[in-house]
Amino acid sequence: MTTLAFDNQRFNREVSFCRVYDRESKEKLEKIFLQNRISYFIEWQERPLLSRLFGSDRKKEKNIFVIRINEADVERATQLVQGMEAVKLKKPKED
Repeated sequence: MTTLAFDNQRFNREVSFCRVYDRESKEKLEKIFLQNRISYFIEWQERPLLSRLFGSDRKKEKNIFVIRINEADVERATQLVQGMEAVKLKKPKED
């Protein structure tokens, strides 16, 4: 039986692309990515403990979602999300 050699090859090419600050924008972004065949992963970030304990209004709670995509799709995805207010693109190497 032979062994496959994977020297100097990188297989995980997923990068943090942006942060989204509300559910509606997240859903719009998901639709855009699905229509343009861009695979993605959504990571939900919890609010800090102090913010949860001392937050006064539950309805004003902000959800923060980190969207991760393949690095080959970053340029095309950047063009697709231009103008979305609740989306903050991450800088390269901010992973």
